[in-house]
Amino acid sequence: MSPSGRPQPLSLMFLLGMGMASERINCPSSCTCQYLEVNCTGQQLHELPAAIPLDTRQLILAVNNISYLPAVELSFLADLVYLDCRKNLLGDDLDFTFIGVAKLVYLDLSFNNLTQVTFSTFSNLLSLVVLKISNNPNLVAIEKDAFTNNTWLRHLDVRRTGLTFLDTSTVRDLPNLRFLGLSDNPWHCNCSFLDFITWMTESNVHFPDADNITCYTPEGLHAQKMPVVETQLHFICLTQLYKQDYIFLCLIGFCIFFAGTMAAWLAGICVVIYEFHTSKGKEEEEEEDT
Repeated sequence: MSPSGRPQPLSLMFLLGMGMASERINCPSSCTCQYLEVNCTGQQLHELPAAIPLDTRQLILAVNNISYLPAVELSFLADLVYLDCRKNLLGDDLDFTFIGVAKLVYLDLSFNNLTQVTFSTFSNLLSLVVLKISNNPNLVAIEKDAFTNNTWLRHLDVRRTGLTFLDTSTVRDLPNLRFLGLSDNPWHCNCSFLDFITWMTESNVHFPDADNITCYTPEGLHAQKMPVVETQLHFICLTQLYKQDYIFLCLIGFCIFFAGTMAAWLAGICVVIYEFHTSKGKEEEEEEDT
């Protein structure tokens, strides 16, 4: 120590070394740590690593074998804003998993085994801006209100999944949505999906890889680009009657016929009764005159 109280260069290096050692001690094994970032990419992890610093802002768990994220342990990372879990084994039960990381802005769950997205999956992520759930081939359902609370969502990627249908309100009601990945999904372009296709043509959202947003079924529309089939679907849905439509029309026709028949029968009875009373009244008058 110098007379002025300032540490000598050797002492300063020692203090810096102690600080770096402290960082290494707080870093999970098999991971590398920098300021507020923990990177555990490709370490063949089967679970969330222990001893993650509580002030971590960015956590990268990509390319591992993690099949479950414990909500309690994850909630300790209350300041987390960036979470990369791509290329893991995360399955269908993610409801309430992210309940304790409300500050999360970026979440990557691509290349996993997700099967559905419900309201409870991301409902607590009020600050979420980027959500990547692409390349989940078993993802077949996204509930209508799945993103109701994610009003800041700007980037949503559901490419290369098992989705055949997506309710229009699921994405239409996201005021900040600017990027929506939909390509390479087995979309079922029926009349129920017409509203969504119409929204695609009218919205200001960017659809990357648009040439691969095609219909998978029905057979007559297979491999056709989704926005292009809007006119065909309008014609089909407005002119084609299905079996249940014919049944409904037959029932309506029968009801009208039955109602008409009953009305005519009642009218006939009324006429007969009226004629009977009229003729009887005339006979009584004639008898009184005589």
